[in-house]
Amino acid sequence: MIRKGVIYKGWPLVAAAAALTLAGCGGSVPVRYYTLVPPADGYVPTATQAAITAPPASFQFELLSVSVPAQVDQPQLVVRQGGQGVAVLDGQRWIAPLGDEVRSALSADLARQLHTQDVSGLPASGKPVVRIKVDLRRFDSVPGGYALIDAAWSVRPLKGSAALSCTSRVQETVGQGYDALVQGHQRAVDQLAAQIASVAQVLGAGQTATCPPG
Repeated sequence: MIRKGVIYKGWPLVAAAAALTLAGCGGSVPVRYYTLVPPADGYVPTATQAAITAPPASFQFELLSVSVPAQVDQPQLVVRQGGQGVAVLDGQRWIAPLGDEVRSALSADLARQLHTQDVSGLPASGKPVVRIKVDLRRFDSVPGGYALIDAAWSVRPLKGSAALSCTSRVQETVGQGYDALVQGHQRAVDQLAAQIASVAQVLGAGQTATCPPG
């Protein structure tokens, strides 16, 4: 009788645990992943379109790791709400750490605009190399408003000219939805790459460069 009573009393606990497990599964938020890296074919940002007819660079480039503000260095998208509020979006995430995403996007954009190769981590090929360093100071996301990046960056030929350090602030208006927000950041990164490329072209040719406006 005692054994039957234990079995009988245990069933409601098992059933309750199973119900909670099912409820948790049913209430889980689906996760969508985003990337800043533009597709190899199809969509071409405005700055890249303008650079398509530019002659290939006579050098290759080395893009170092990109730092991002700690406030947005999260797996989730972090968006502004009002003047002081922010929201961390559990259901909207970057496919890779944000610093890696920005670096990969910049590398792809620079390679397209300069018509040359990012040789980071590759053995020397004999061609001149320009080293590029980028630190993001702001990475603001306002759904239905704007995507903004503020960066400090430098370009230095590994032989010859001294480094040139510059700053850039790029803001892109975006529509509603997170797809539009990420596309705005893609465009902003591409505009940043265009400014960096303009300096790299001049320094890579052994000439004196100045920072672009903005």
